[in-house]
Amino acid sequence: MSAALPTYPERNAPYWRRNLAVCVFGSFTTAVSLTMLLPFLPLYVEQLGVRGAAAIVQWSSYAFSATFVGTALTAPLWGRLADVYGRKAMLVRAAVGMAIVMSLIGTAGSAGQLVALRLAAGLVGGYASASIVMVGSQAPHDRAGWALGILSTGALCGTLVGPLVGGFLPEWVGIRGSFFLGGALIAIAAVATVVLVREDFSRLPRRPSNLGSGSVGRRDRPALAALLLTAAMVLLASMSIEPIITVYIGELGVERARLARDAGIIMSATALASMIAAPRLGALADRVGGWTVIVGCLVATGLVLLPQAWVTTWWQLGALRFLMGLTIAGLLPAIGKLVRGLAKEGSSGSLLGILQSAQFAGQVAGPLIGGQVGARIGLGPVFYVTSALMFLGAALAWACRPRGARAA
Repeated sequence: MSAALPTYPERNAPYWRRNLAVCVFGSFTTAVSLTMLLPFLPLYVEQLGVRGAAAIVQWSSYAFSATFVGTALTAPLWGRLADVYGRKAMLVRAAVGMAIVMSLIGTAGSAGQLVALRLAAGLVGGYASASIVMVGSQAPHDRAGWALGILSTGALCGTLVGPLVGGFLPEWVGIRGSFFLGGALIAIAAVATVVLVREDFSRLPRRPSNLGSGSVGRRDRPALAALLLTAAMVLLASMSIEPIITVYIGELGVERARLARDAGIIMSATALASMIAAPRLGALADRVGGWTVIVGCLVATGLVLLPQAWVTTWWQLGALRFLMGLTIAGLLPAIGKLVRGLAKEGSSGSLLGILQSAQFAGQVAGPLIGGQVGARIGLGPVFYVTSALMFLGAALAWACRPRGARAA
């Protein structure tokens, strides 16, 4: 009898640590480039000829959401192609594509072109998602959780640094120059991926999908639906105001010259708080149960969102956004653990893919809802709407949780 062929992780055991380091850097750079425009996005929309606060808010929301629409549309395709051509090929494709499109955004001549290019960035991008596939499949089983944690930290650091850098770059190189620098940064990641990432890949025979009704037990389907909806609402609450924070703090009396800088500080405060709280809330979920943490974090986030509509200075908003980063940090880790716990044998990857799609849906819906509510009713009511959604999510999670369920 012939010896069993080595598995993919076994064949790539010599490479996974170095590949992890490159993927962390690439995820960091792409996150920086995608989020650095947040502080000056409304200013760029105005520079492209849009007039009136309501129109600027709407176009800013469209432009910001377009990237996540593109990513949600093509993520399944890139996942299938990774099985055909390998994980490294998808990393290189994402990095090169994003470097080109990010630079082109700096040449946009109208708000419509800006939206189209942001959509293209999502269609060709997905470096962080491709990194998760590579690191998760190459790392040894007993180190996979640690490796994915390190990878997520890189992306979160990029989300923290991006708005902060974006608050200062326009003063130094101009708004258009900021996009060229972002494209150059991703190009460095592309070169590092081509030169340093190693993969021993061979195509495997196609296997039938494990998606569908067989992924979880019938009794667990309401719980799964609640978790997916909650994941979407987490991103919705976080992103509903970020694309229009610059407009909001402008109404609070911040001078125009300081708008981008102060908006960047406020946005980074949320990511910083999440980095601090996520490991601690994850450990809390192990002790008291994931469902308890989810319900508690949703209620706390709803409460913190309300006074954001009543602030009178930009630093008050920044302090409340920091608190929201603390309350929201435990949601996605707890949700991910519970989804894996609900999955039947061999279907956890499929369910986690659906979970990622739900998060993209929240990223798309958040800016759109925030933009529409802000343009038609006012920026303050945006916080009331998202707060109500958090309370609704808490009630739904409590009602749909499996009886007797604790930590996943």
